[in-house]
Amino acid sequence: MAAALVGGALLSASLQVLFDRLASQKVIDFFKGRKLNSELLEDLKITMISVEAVLDDAEEKQITRRPVRKWLDELKDAFYEADDLLDEIAYAALSSEMEAGPQTSTSGVSNFFSSQGSLEKIESKLVKILAKLQQLVKQKSALGLKEGVGEKQSSQKVQTSSVMDESEVYGRQKDKEDVIQLLLSDDANCNNLGLIPIVGMGGIGKTTLAQSVYNDSRVKERYGFKAWIYVSEEFDVLKVTRNILDGISSKMHDFNTLVQFQVALKNQLTDKKFLLVLDDVWTDNYDHWDILLKPLKAGAKGSKIIITTRLQSVAVGFFM
Repeated sequence: MAAALVGGALLSASLQVLFDRLASQKVIDFFKGRKLNSELLEDLKITMISVEAVLDDAEEKQITRRPVRKWLDELKDAFYEADDLLDEIAYAALSSEMEAGPQTSTSGVSNFFSSQGSLEKIESKLVKILAKLQQLVKQKSALGLKEGVGEKQSSQKVQTSSVMDESEVYGRQKDKEDVIQLLLSDDANCNNLGLIPIVGMGGIGKTTLAQSVYNDSRVKERYGFKAWIYVSEEFDVLKVTRNILDGISSKMHDFNTLVQFQVALKNQLTDKKFLLVLDDVWTDNYDHWDILLKPLKAGAKGSKIIITTRLQSVAVGFFM
């Protein structure tokens, strides 16, 4: 099954990855050993926790409120910068370990990162990123963003559909074109069913991107059968299978068992090229995916599934 991971194009690292890097003992030791201000790392962590607390609410509100969408775009840029800097710091930490080793041609690299000027540059960048994130945190109240909304009200989340306002795609044209090219291409080495995961933290516009691609005229011409399925936290194989069947068929199905729905779905899709969007997927249970995909594999070569998810493990589950 061919796949391309879309998510790096949206955000170079998830928030959890940034947390892990900040907690890295090598990074902490590097700061202490070079007499850098290690409190900046703790301040950055605390600030990111403050941002994380309102991301679910921001993701909900950015659909209808442009200022929130702009806030999320600026947040994404700040995370890009933080990720790049932490890469630089990790490399500097690794280079510093080489100082005690044999003097080779790499010693010049190590000495570079040991120089006072380069260390001050790292610290200066961290200060700027921290200030940018702290400014974004200050704006959350003015934007009406509330903490813990996504966790406490998950059962009240608004169900998504393929219907959208094209103005919501502002600033995402490149991401849209990247996904569309994957949908329009046929990988000669892949099986009948291809997967395109859109992976990233809450609020970066995964659903909006999927909606834009789903409604593109080129995609409509390419696929005779299309269906948009909102999944959310509660993953019920029977319910998802039934929704897929209802989405691609105009007939009413009065079945009671999963087997009946799967047989009907397989018959409907056999040798047909289809596009399926599974929005807001949380489960990474391999058994669930294995059961769900069985009738879908009957589709014609070039059929594709787009999934939007916050979890990298969800995409991995497709290939186990």
